[in-house]
Amino acid sequence: MASLTASYRFAVASRALAAIVGGYALTALAITALAIFLPLSRAEASMTATLLSFLIYTCVVIWVFATRSATRAWIGIIAPMIVLGALVWLHGMMAAS
Repeated sequence: MASLTASYRFAVASRALAAIVGGYALTALAITALAIFLPLSRAEASMTATLLSFLIYTCVVIWVFATRSATRAWIGIIAPMIVLGALVWLHGMMAAS
């Protein structure tokens, strides 16, 4: 059996970190945004967002390992996090004023 190169091991570790940590952070921001912006009552929006979190996290993990490179996986995690974080932050700023 051929030994695995260090770059391959790093790429797999990077994808695993993106799936576990990045996927969790992206899912947390997504359910926060969903709970804020869904046109339901507060309790129903929170419950719906929480139930959707299982689907979101699963899709993120699958997508991270389906991309061509670990760099694309990280970009695909960080870009939506920036957008969702900005939406949640702007909503908080608007609600505070």
